[in-house]
Amino acid sequence: MVKTKTKKYYKCSRCHRTIEENNICIIDDSQVCVICLYGKTKPFKIYPIGIVKNVLMRAKKGFGTAGKEGISRIELFESQKPFLYKLEEEKIITVVYYLHEAISIKSVFNRGLDSKKVGVFASRTPYRLSKIGIQDVKLLKIEGATLYVEGLDAINDTPVLDIKMRWSNFDR
Repeated sequence: MVKTKTKKYYKCSRCHRTIEENNICIIDDSQVCVICLYGKTKPFKIYPIGIVKNVLMRAKKGFGTAGKEGISRIELFESQKPFLYKLEEEKIITVVYYLHEAISIKSVFNRGLDSKKVGVFASRTPYRLSKIGIQDVKLLKIEGATLYVEGLDAINDTPVLDIKMRWSNFDR
């Protein structure tokens, strides 16, 4: 355990406890502690399996990304190579990733797609409590442990949590 001399503490706007910075979320411009959000639920660890490489970055204003959209590379760790068996036969795959640059959350806002007023769960905003993104993409090719995909809106250096074949009951 590494101790630092400059820990930051904040007061929760709901329960008024003084809480360490890493246990506070900013929701609707208010500081809310993880105890108020999740109760006594224990967090769990998820390890990334790779990282996204592209030229996209989070837009400085509003929604979405900035940079030229196109082909992204998903550079999986070498240890993931055995799990790629037959993946090249899939045209569309689902990528699960961690929204590592997401910051404050607005519970209700005008959706970027059509300006409709919605809550987080009715949108694709990266600013969500779970910080988990999921997207279907076109698999172009696989070279070693690197996947080349089209249609991924994750920004450069986004940690990848999982890759799945695309499947939906609604497609059948």
